[in-house]
Order: sequence, then C-alpha cells, then structure tokens
Amino acid sequence: MNYSVIKEYDIANGPGCRTTLFVSGCRNHCEGCFQPETWNFAYGQAFDEETRRYILDSLEPEYVAGLTLLGGDPFEEENQEALLGLLEKIRERYGRSRTIWAYTGYVYERDLVPGGRKHTDATDRILADLDVLVDGPFILEQKNLMLQFRGSANQRILDMPSTLERGEAVLAEGYR
Repeated sequence: MNYSVIKEYDIANGPGCRTTLFVSGCRNHCEGCFQPETWNFAYGQAFDEETRRYILDSLEPEYVAGLTLLGGDPFEEENQEALLGLLEKIRERYGRSRTIWAYTGYVYERDLVPGGRKHTDATDRILADLDVLVDGPFILEQKNLMLQFRGSANQRILDMPSTLERGEAVLAEGYR
C-alpha cells in the first residue's frame, strides 16, 4: 500500500485533534474530488513499519483524539490488509481511548458487507476496529459546506459499533 500524506493536528476530518492518513488508490473517481492525485495506487510513499510506528507514536499525546483514514479509499482491496495491521496495533496499544474514523466512497450495506464488491478477509475486522465510518461517494451536485465531516448530503456518518451490533446502518448522533 502507498500513502500520499500523514497529517498531524488535523481538526477537519473528525472530532478533536487527530492524525490523518491519506492512503493512495481509489476507483471511485468522484467528480470534484479534493485529492484526485490519490486515485493512483502508486502515488506517494510506501506504507512500511517505520510509517506504522510514526502513526502509533503520533497518537500518544492525550490531546490527540484519534486516527482518521481517507485517501484515496481505505476500502480498496489493495489497502485493507496494511490498514488492518495498523488498526490492530492501535487497539492493542491504546484500546478504545483513541477513536478511529474512516472515509470511503463505497456504501456500507452494498459494498462492505459479506458478498459486497469490496469485502475481503480483512474488511469485517477493519469495521470492528472503527468507531465511525463516513460512507458514500462524494456527489458534486449534493456538495454542502454546512455539513460536518463530510462533503455531500448523500454521505452518512455511521456509528460502527452500533451498526455491527444491530446488523443495520446506524447514524452517529450529534452531527449535522
């Protein structure tokens, strides 16, 4: 897996001060995407053990609320295995004291569940480690700058523990 950038002290992609990992590779190619360079799976740098350690250490200060994954798309098949390893290390080191958000242009019920076109051996375990999943493609005609933590009105902010417990998409509360 490659990644384009790691941003520390990010306050735009989830609540609080966060570390954000922008992965490379996306097949959605949404019109108006704010990072089209990340569509290319070869863009950026290789995600390696040093990168993983850097991200883990960046989450150490108490004021860091957690990690956000976006890109590109974290749920492209090529990205899932490396991200699962990262998320497992975060949960091992920090438990649930750091939240993990992920953004995907895919739709949870259609694409990420067993039988979905982006479901792999790693998908269920990634979803179990997430606190929040922002799903759905960016749709330029539905762009709305008043929305919190998403770009277009079709995108949802899902509470993943509740979604997995109930077996259906549950919207996270408190976001407009």
